[in-house]
Amino acid sequence: MAHDIDYKIIGDDIQVVEIELDPAEGVRAEAGAMLYMENDIDMQTGTGGGILKGLKRMITGESFFITSFTNNGSVKRKLAFAAPYPGKIIPINPANYGGKFLCQKDGFLAAAQGIDINIAFTKKIGAGLFGGEGFILQELSGDGNTFIHAGGTILKRQLAVGEQLRVDTGCLVGLETSVDYDIKFIGGFKNALFGGEGLFYAVLTGPGLVYLQSVPFSRLADRIISASRYGGGREESRGLGGMLGGFISGNE
Repeated sequence: MAHDIDYKIIGDDIQVVEIELDPAEGVRAEAGAMLYMENDIDMQTGTGGGILKGLKRMITGESFFITSFTNNGSVKRKLAFAAPYPGKIIPINPANYGGKFLCQKDGFLAAAQGIDINIAFTKKIGAGLFGGEGFILQELSGDGNTFIHAGGTILKRQLAVGEQLRVDTGCLVGLETSVDYDIKFIGGFKNALFGGEGLFYAVLTGPGLVYLQSVPFSRLADRIISASRYGGGREESRGLGGMLGGFISGNE
């Protein structure tokens, strides 16, 4: 059964997906993603199919709980979900890709009721244990609109048969199941120690569609943490704005 829902993606760098539900129609979303909802929409939070389902979502970086929204009114109603950090929202229907589509862990934002979320591991678990974001992927299956969030600019690549692409594991957003996915060690002492790109990268082999992101959240978080290591109250952490503010207020 198809679960097509009407939607509109709003915004540029920090996007919102606005969904219009027919009477008795519903969607599911990551807990905490809801921005607003109109009257007659009922919200129910649960595991989405038992404790095992909740634990699987936790492994993939999502919340243990998932929230369902249903229009219990007699007319169409709208609700919206917001992206958690700057980037883009990508609409995907797994039915257009053989019924399944893989996405990066913690990439799921919202989906129609007909979509199931499972775990997909890389082939080489030994390498995957050190592969960062690339070790665990989410498998989105079913027939219905699904919304994935990614950071920065989104690149869409259609790989030909046998065509390979080596990608930073954190920059992978999603891919068709027809794409062969593996994790490789970068190699070389200086590359591993001073390269700054991590010890592993993903090797993608076509055919199939691949989505990439320019700014994975882990990279953004690392920069923020690095910038805060100077400590509170010191001039290095205050920046030019803080220094100017001190001069203006007479505190310098």
